[in-house]
This record gives sequence, structure tokens and C-alpha cells, in this order.
Amino acid sequence: MTVGAQSCDALSGKSFAVYDPATGGELAQVPAAGPEDVDAAVKAARIAFEGQWSALPAIARQNLMLKLADLLEDHGEELAQIETLENGKNVMLSRLIEVQASAEYIRYMAGWATKIYGQTFDVSINVPPGMSYQAQTRKEAVGVVAAITPWNFPLGMAVWKLAPALAAGCTVVLKPAEETPLTSMYLAQLCLDAGFPEGVVNVITGTGEDAGAPLVAHPGVDKITFTGSTSVGKIIGAQAMKDVKPVTLELGGKAPMVMFDDMDLDLLGNAVGIGTMFNTGQTCTSGTRLYIQKGIYEKALEVIAGIAGSLPMGSGLSTANMINPVVSAKHQQHVKSCVARAIEEGATPLLNGVTPNQGYYVAPEIFTNTTQDMSIMRNEVFGPVISVTPFEDGDEAMRLANDTIYGLGASIWTKDVNKVMRYVPKIKAGTVWVNAHNIPDMNMPFGGYKQSGIGREHGAGALENYLETKSVCVAYPA
Repeated sequence: MTVGAQSCDALSGKSFAVYDPATGGELAQVPAAGPEDVDAAVKAARIAFEGQWSALPAIARQNLMLKLADLLEDHGEELAQIETLENGKNVMLSRLIEVQASAEYIRYMAGWATKIYGQTFDVSINVPPGMSYQAQTRKEAVGVVAAITPWNFPLGMAVWKLAPALAAGCTVVLKPAEETPLTSMYLAQLCLDAGFPEGVVNVITGTGEDAGAPLVAHPGVDKITFTGSTSVGKIIGAQAMKDVKPVTLELGGKAPMVMFDDMDLDLLGNAVGIGTMFNTGQTCTSGTRLYIQKGIYEKALEVIAGIAGSLPMGSGLSTANMINPVVSAKHQQHVKSCVARAIEEGATPLLNGVTPNQGYYVAPEIFTNTTQDMSIMRNEVFGPVISVTPFEDGDEAMRLANDTIYGLGASIWTKDVNKVMRYVPKIKAGTVWVNAHNIPDMNMPFGGYKQSGIGREHGAGALENYLETKSVCVAYPA
């Protein structure tokens, strides 16, 4: 862990194991933080916020962030290898998304540090007589941020939280998922190496119960940002409202992919490889519900099954393997139980693939003959498991697509711009791709409708998550 300028063990002396999903073997022991460690980290962040960090000009924050991005690239291969070892994903994804895209994201957000501004206003105050007024707003850093990140993109999600918070002038206590803490621990050391003052970035490692919950409830925290499951997000949101703290929640999804019969079937490779099976399906915007118009249903299903069933499976250390282990034995059991329940409820599996003898693998699976009330259609699986359902017309497709508590991502596949203009507004999701899926961008707001979250990340709006607006009204003689 990193608290202030110190790399430290938990005050209790306790630790827990981090495992390699490809083998099930132990990788490392890391500190098991408790409430006393959380308190020390929050206090360090508060001292930094009220001291040296707030005194730095915006250009200094920008330059520190640019240095951090350079260091991330300098240590990129080591970070990528660690990421794959603790998470299981293809090392190519670790290099391109976790490392390179994270460095680019830090540079992007660094640019916003010098572009925080308020506004001036004409006001209509006319009392007392003889006085005039000038009003303006100031944007001020919210303070100490509690950031809790998931295990599917460990380094990337840490940077998504850290970069805008630092650009805004906040300090951060980051708690990564207990399954994948290693790259966040490395990132904290890189922040110190880049020259960030002690206490600006703190990383505590531990379970949600022992470290996450005390962090969210800590009175010294001014803002909470969380990415993870909807069930945990509701608990965090309730605690935030109890303390009336601002909160950003990026939660679960059950993304529909609506494929009209005029779509370009050559795009099915991208639809499956990127839209559904990317990161072994462990993506909150993964297209898990495919609705295909009846005119192309049989042909498209054949192609989709052929692609999904032929994806190479194995350790993420080999770039040839497109299906890698899921993150943990617990999650492996969850995905397998979702598959078993779908079969029990009457859905038809098409692939019935086999997996390696060791490691936390789940073979890709495609279900047909599903109904909207089945668990496989309603609950987030977070694995290489999809359903394929035919539809008659666009109105039916919209009804099916929106029949979910989630609303994070969705896509429409068609050559007809009239369909695009007609149906994009009807889909209740924070992001709707057209002829693509599961491809975010640092300049494009990202967040959910319904139970997929509160607030937006990325773009200029991401900075607003970490800023307060103060109105200033100055009276002077007319």
C-alpha cells in the first residue's frame, strides 16, 4: 500500500493472496487494510489537499501528470505483464488498453487542468438603493476523493478515476479490487516518482468489507467515485446519500445489439470479437443480448457461432489466445452457474466447449430459444456468454432491447440512415454505437441510464465530477 509517501503494510500486519487466473497459483501477498489504514490514508490525503497540493498552480499539476504518463510508458511492459498475471487478460490488451491508452488518458486530462474557469453574470439585485453588484462563479476542487475500482480493467479504471481528480486539484484514496491490486500499487509508486507531493495519491488494498466500506463512510472523504456491480453501487449510493456526499457510479450492464436484416454481415467478426467476447466478456458494455431480424437470423447465427466457437483459448501471456481465464475461481463459478441456470430454464446452448484442466476458464457459450424472463436475459453474467434472439420489426426490437433494468451501452447495426435516426433516440442507454460496439473514447461521455449508474466519465464533463461551483457576489457603490 501507499499512504502519504510510504509504502507500507497494514497496521494489523494482515495480508491476503493475489492469484494467477491462468493457473490458480499464488502470485503475491498484499496488505489487508482495515479501518485504521483507511483513516491514515484519508488523513494523508487531507493534509496534502489543504497544504502543498492546493498551493500548486494548474500548470504544475499538468506537468506532473504529463511526467506520470511518460513513466507509465517507460514501465509499460512490466505493468502489462503484471496486469495479465493478476487479471488473466491477453497481454496485447494489457499493453494497448491498460498501459498505452491509460498514458494517453492521463495526457488528455492533464490538458484540462489549465482550462478550469468560472463565469460572470449580470444580476438584478436592486437593494439597498445606491448599490450595484457583480456576480461570478469559481470552480474549486471538491477535496478528498474515495475511488473504488473493479477488477476487469485494473490499471485503466484506476486512471479513469485518478486523472480527472488530479487535474481538478483533488487528492485521492484509491482502493482497487482485491483480486487485482498489483498495478494500482505500482501506479502509486510512479506518482511519487513523477514528483507528486506525498498524500496526493494513496492506495489501500483490502476487501470491500474491511477497506471499501470504511472508506466510503469516512467523514474525511468529500467525494466518492465507484465502478463495479449495481448491487454494490446501491450500497455505496445509499451511504453517500446518508452523508450527503457527491457520488459517481458506473455500474452494470446488459447491452443489446440490434441487427437489422440490411446490416453488413461482414461486420459480424467485429461484432463478436469486440462487441461480445472482448476481454472474455468481462466488460460492462459487452453485447450480451443479440437481437437479429428474422430475414438474416439463421445466417447470422451460423456465422456468430462459428466465430465464437473457434476463438483460441488459453493463457493471456500468449497473444494468440482470444479467450482467457476469468478473474477468479469465485467468478468462474458464477459464470458457470449462470450457464447451468439458463439450461435449466429451457434455453438451448449451441457450443458446449471444453476448457483447460487448470485455471479459471469458462468456454464461450451462445444461447437460443430464450425468453425475456429468463435469468440469462436479465442478469449480468460478465463472461463469454451471449443470447441470440430473432425479431420481426424495429418496434419489437426496441421493446426487447429496453426490457432491462440496465442502460449502459447498446448498438444498432444497419446500412439505413433512416433506421439510425429513428431508433437511436428510442434506446435507453448512455452510449449507442452504430455498426460498432464496445469502443469508448476519452472525449466521449460514458455512463448509464437506469440502474447502470449516476454521472458521466470522460470528456470535459469528467472534470465536473471533481469540482464544486461557488457563486461570488460583490456589492459596491453605484
